[in-house]
Amino acid sequence: MTQNEMKKAAAIKALEFIENDTIVGVGTGSTVNFFIDALASIKNKICGAVSSSEESTKRLKAHGIEVFDLNSVDVLDVYVDGADEITRHMAMIKGGGAALTREKIVAAVAKKFICIADDSKQVAVLGSFPLPVEVIPMARSYVARELVKLGGDPVYRQGVTTDNGNVILDVHNLQILDPKVLEAQINAIVGVVTNGLFALRGADILVLGCSDGIKVIQ
Repeated sequence: MTQNEMKKAAAIKALEFIENDTIVGVGTGSTVNFFIDALASIKNKICGAVSSSEESTKRLKAHGIEVFDLNSVDVLDVYVDGADEITRHMAMIKGGGAALTREKIVAAVAKKFICIADDSKQVAVLGSFPLPVEVIPMARSYVARELVKLGGDPVYRQGVTTDNGNVILDVHNLQILDPKVLEAQINAIVGVVTNGLFALRGADILVLGCSDGIKVIQ
């Protein structure tokens, strides 16, 4: 299978975790786009969705799926999203699409986090993919200096503004051996909105598209 075929297969498999009459948390990215398209096939069985980005909201609405404001939802049974990297311990790097803050908020509300990905995203150690950090614009230079102290090489993602009106620093050359500790350290820097480590609240289930089929890891 090609990479896109593996993504699509994982996305379709994730439908098995969607229960009737529920509101589904939906992430952002190329693999999630396949999931949204697949979700349209059962849209009459669900109540609707909560979206983590304007891009996903548009795609959901184009399929006729109702999108709810998260503030109007007490709990989500399931959240489905992709990853830029994920380990066997279910810690992830996310945020390549600059939607990390809203993704992290929706994930926090969900009872179960289903990560869908192709097998190229599974790694032994996080950090080959640059770690995105969402930053209040006026704090960009200060936060960058603090990230250097943590051993990273932050690069300002030029021309990108998040849905929240902030900027992204992509931190290169990190070998993340303890993602939970680093996630907390970066989030403690004044001016950081959040970072793309999803370790304190990692995935519960990984649906992995592989060349020889689907693997479900729990």
